[in-house]
Amino acid sequence: MAQPQILIVGAPGAGKGTQSANLVEEYGIEHVTTGDALRANKDMETEHGTPREYMEAGELVPDELVNEIVREALESADGYVLDGYPRNESQVEYLESITDLDVVLYLDVDREELVHRLTGRRVDPETGENYHTEYDMPDDEEVRERLVQRDDDTEDTVQERLRVFEENTAPVIEHYEDHAGFVRIDGEQTPEEVWDDINEAVDERVD
Repeated sequence: MAQPQILIVGAPGAGKGTQSANLVEEYGIEHVTTGDALRANKDMETEHGTPREYMEAGELVPDELVNEIVREALESADGYVLDGYPRNESQVEYLESITDLDVVLYLDVDREELVHRLTGRRVDPETGENYHTEYDMPDDEEVRERLVQRDDDTEDTVQERLRVFEENTAPVIEHYEDHAGFVRIDGEQTPEEVWDDINEAVDERVD
């Protein structure tokens, strides 16, 4: 099988990180996220400046600069799962000009379930491990007592994150619905069931 070139899309809390890790392990490809790519190339000189300049100023990195960083990451990857990009139609057009996607996976999860997942997340400040108040709490009572909720997992912040996602990224999903490799995955199944569907979808679409 050729090294697949995969795009995974879905709202915050849909499970992209978990399933991207499965794809990396199963197919020996790279997990390319805009956040990681920007941090890894924060001093890369472009005509739009460096990512560091924008990140340290707390400003959004402009599309043109993000595009160049993503191109650099994809060109050096032997197969990839792209996560967190493209976020708008302009980035879609750029992505299509630099690479061909074999599979587009859309993890479809109801908004109410997304809110439940995100607001229930807790993190251990000492280890960075993530847990969930309903699905995955540590057995160690000492660990349970020190768990905290991240600022971006509060109800108000989660609702705003989902609103921004729907406003900006819904057109991206609509665009890819016509792609030959587009697959809508029921993201409300167990992680194992979601992975089974993803694995089957990729195997069917990559020689």
